[in-house]
Amino acid sequence: MSMDSQRPAPPLDPTEPQGGGRLDNRTYYDDFAGWYERERGRGYHQLLDDLEVGLVERYGRGADVLEAGCGTGLLLERMARFAATARGVDLSAGMLAKARARGLDVVQASITALPYADDSFDLVCSFKVLAHVADIRGALAEMARVTRPGGFVLAEFYNPLSLRYLVKRLKRPTAISDRHDDEAVFTRYDTPARIRSYLPPDLVWETARGVRIATPAASLHRVPGLGRLLARTETALADAPLVRNLGGFLIAVTRKHAIPPVAD
Repeated sequence: MSMDSQRPAPPLDPTEPQGGGRLDNRTYYDDFAGWYERERGRGYHQLLDDLEVGLVERYGRGADVLEAGCGTGLLLERMARFAATARGVDLSAGMLAKARARGLDVVQASITALPYADDSFDLVCSFKVLAHVADIRGALAEMARVTRPGGFVLAEFYNPLSLRYLVKRLKRPTAISDRHDDEAVFTRYDTPARIRSYLPPDLVWETARGVRIATPAASLHRVPGLGRLLARTETALADAPLVRNLGGFLIAVTRKHAIPPVAD
């Protein structure tokens, strides 16, 4: 895709500030940026990254790819190795500074107002972002808008029908900086049925991938032997029809109509 197809960026939208002392998304992720990669690249977090990037490669090898909510570019950098083009957007200047240091093509923008023309990408993906976006229908509509007919939208949600959800309800909040924890931002959990209800008319549900189905605690991946066993188990279960909808992170694989649907 040439830069000529990129639209002038609309005013930045930090997404809605939340009540109850919660931070708006931009402030939260700017604060998180310093600690974001401390646990990445090994064990549990490496497994999650592998399952997410692997799905993008399945549908997006040789394609024009956009990651909406690219953060520091950890996943986008890997996507760039197999995609024809790989671009990213994120709200957080702190996150984007690290992505730019990796030499990635990224811009600061909101997922609800993507600065690209219609039908710009073959695949648009978003991981661990949509659960923190209040205007979820608007976000999915934007992701669909910039996807070419016949292309794919991979959208990851937090799933309440999961072991991870139960553990999150029982454990103490996780620190994301020396000032805040992960309860300082708006977070929504969605069942598969609810996710389907959010889809715009031009997106069709194809399948799903479940991420973190059998892992009760991330720390178990650091235990010699057990970590490897859990990783193999999670990889085997991710696409298994009977259990994939129990993933703590549920990736909806949707496809844009090759031909726009005819209105009644």
